[in-house]
Amino acid sequence: MPAERWKSNSNPDDFMGKGRSLKDRSGAFLRLVHYAAQFRFYILLALVLCLVSNVLALIGPILAGKAIAEAAAGAGNVNFTRVFYYAKRMLIFYVSSSLLTLVINFIMMHTGRRIGQRMRRDVFDKLMRLPVRYFDRNAAGDIISRVSYDIDVACLCISTDLVQIMTSLVTVAGSFLMMIYISPILSLTMCVTIPLALYYTTHMSRITRPLFSKRSAAYGKMNGCAEEYFSGQKTILAYGREDTYLGKFDEVNDEAADAYYNAQYYGMTIGPTVGCINNIGLAMVGMFGALLYLMGTVTLEHISSFVLYSRKFSGPINEIANIINEIYSALSAADRVFRLLDEPEEEPDREDAVIPEQVKGDVELRDVSFGYDPDKMIIHHFNLKADAGKLIAIVGPTGAGKTTIINLLMRFYDVDEGEIRVDEHEIRDLARSSLRRSYAMVLQDTWLFGGTIYENIAYGKEGATREEVIAAAKAANIHHYIMLLPDGYDTVLGEDGGNISKGQKQMLTIARAMLYDAKMLILDEATSNVDTNTERQIQAAMRGLMHDKTCFVIAHRLSTIQNADRILVVSQGNVVEQGTHRELMEQKGFYYGLYASQFE
Repeated sequence: MPAERWKSNSNPDDFMGKGRSLKDRSGAFLRLVHYAAQFRFYILLALVLCLVSNVLALIGPILAGKAIAEAAAGAGNVNFTRVFYYAKRMLIFYVSSSLLTLVINFIMMHTGRRIGQRMRRDVFDKLMRLPVRYFDRNAAGDIISRVSYDIDVACLCISTDLVQIMTSLVTVAGSFLMMIYISPILSLTMCVTIPLALYYTTHMSRITRPLFSKRSAAYGKMNGCAEEYFSGQKTILAYGREDTYLGKFDEVNDEAADAYYNAQYYGMTIGPTVGCINNIGLAMVGMFGALLYLMGTVTLEHISSFVLYSRKFSGPINEIANIINEIYSALSAADRVFRLLDEPEEEPDREDAVIPEQVKGDVELRDVSFGYDPDKMIIHHFNLKADAGKLIAIVGPTGAGKTTIINLLMRFYDVDEGEIRVDEHEIRDLARSSLRRSYAMVLQDTWLFGGTIYENIAYGKEGATREEVIAAAKAANIHHYIMLLPDGYDTVLGEDGGNISKGQKQMLTIARAMLYDAKMLILDEATSNVDTNTERQIQAAMRGLMHDKTCFVIAHRLSTIQNADRILVVSQGNVVEQGTHRELMEQKGFYYGLYASQFE
């Protein structure tokens, strides 16, 4: 199960957020800044507009104080012309500030979208360069969660929280300077509340940061389970295990919900608590302001402006406290994305890697040993000689190492000992891309993409003509079925070919491999999903199309490989028998037992 695989390859401390050091988390922040710096023009423009917007907003309290002073002159002495003058200017400044804020939000939304596009492109490019080992050890749902959810969370922080932080910092700094300008003595009240708010926020950040890391990991795990259960829905229904898997999903879902609750619970307490501290500061301003007014140290105009500035000062601090949990969530999500980007890639080709102009198809495995886990070897001193144009069948019980041999031939994994040679070249001396292009593959697990039938068959051969596609489809015995469809070869397939049968999907992949111009062919249970009559027709057609190609066939149905030039019988990573079908039957050994078990 992907969920179990995910657990087994994840550090529990890392899952809880404890395994990530402060350096790692600050590194995620700096790398987010690096992405943002690629759009520094837009961010600098937003910063300048933010400065102008806040300056306009900071003029408002001064004008309000003057208007209040005019209105407080007493009955008969109020100059309404001056009051309306200050009120009109306040309206102009506040409306202008709001319009600029709207422009800033549009700029940052555009910037966040562009950053998200670039991050997804980098992640997808990275995924294309990661070894097969990474995908074998990580749940698909968890990878998808990093590509979609985690990047969205990180970019939302840049597009929204960054604006709020810039606005808040300018407002806090401007308001504090204006308060000092109005009354240095009254400003001392802020020296009590500011350190208290900063201490509380810092203390809570140590608690919430690992909780948000845990939340991101829990969501990735839940997505991995969901992807597994949805892909196996038919099997679950067939065995009547709905309640079992519902219970399993409930466990993972509860874990994610608890992780979300714990992170939000502590995160949500920050804003109200800091707001309470700020309100205490406002009460202190009111109390000491009244005393200073009675002493004649400050005027009513000064107190009015100071109160408004204190509200502007405390409001952004409260906002920053509220978005701290969002920032930590974004950093945790970004950290997961950057850990994927830091995964080791496939070893690069050697500097003198050979790109053969023409591959003949001579393949040899010499004393090959390999294990997915270094402490548990699967293949032991394996030897194989396949001359060009020969059909080599590999048979054996489940877990014998048959598919592992294919992984080694394609260099999805490199051998631990020994060597594999193609046309006398050790495959590690060949460019990996050229080696893989030398093979055409048809696997038991079919893969079709969303597109037309024509596009799916022509996938492996760039510029393939319709005539070539039709010829390949006829050879794979799928042409007749395609022509029965309303749009023929232009029929659009659903996701992974969901609107056609499994056997038809496999026949399309066989047609794709037939069209692909490669000197070597790998068939891993390629006809397992077709009926016996269709299988015979495909085998006959493929026999002609495989002329002059080196073919490796993995088969459980031994009736399909009786005409193989050589049959290798694999058991526990060793070749226990080899020869033609007739020779192996005459030996009455392991192969004879396998064959007899299928036909008796």
